[in-house]
Amino acid sequence: MKTIIIGGSAGSFNLILSILKGLDKEMNIPIVIILHRLKNTKTILEDYLQLESHYIVKEGEDKEFIKAGYIYTAPSDYHLLLNENLSFSLDASEEINYSRPSIDVSFESFSYVLKENCCGILLSGANEDGAMGLKIIAENGGETIVQDSNEAEYASMPRAAIELYKKHKVSTLNDIIKQMNCYAK
Repeated sequence: MKTIIIGGSAGSFNLILSILKGLDKEMNIPIVIILHRLKNTKTILEDYLQLESHYIVKEGEDKEFIKAGYIYTAPSDYHLLLNENLSFSLDASEEINYSRPSIDVSFESFSYVLKENCCGILLSGANEDGAMGLKIIAENGGETIVQDSNEAEYASMPRAAIELYKKHKVSTLNDIIKQMNCYAK
């Protein structure tokens, strides 16, 4: 099943809202969003995302099967993994790149299961989380897109991904939306 997984941190929330507004209404593949979030606090992230999307938006739950027509978010303080049977696992192991959820952990997990059916997108952020995972998606035959660091509010994450692997597509926000719509067809 084709799936898009988006990773971001500082400066990426408004980008994600813009992306959701720009998606074709007939687009119907799963989208997973891994955002660095505050620990042990209840946020209304899913409520905000739902306002901008024709998808059903919810936190991924342990043992829940991934389905088309849904946007899943990684819960606060858990790594979100994908199992071979296309169900989620929540993992509370150590932080990676000072983060849980870690973009790298999710990108890597989804890539190993989905292979060429995984499209990874890395947005603005202030550390290097996601760079290694995005490279693994590319190495496993998936599509990879990095936000243009000149457009990113915090360029560290996009820049780290490009320095690690030069073959990612580097795209502006408008191009990311177009590429997602094309990928979903």
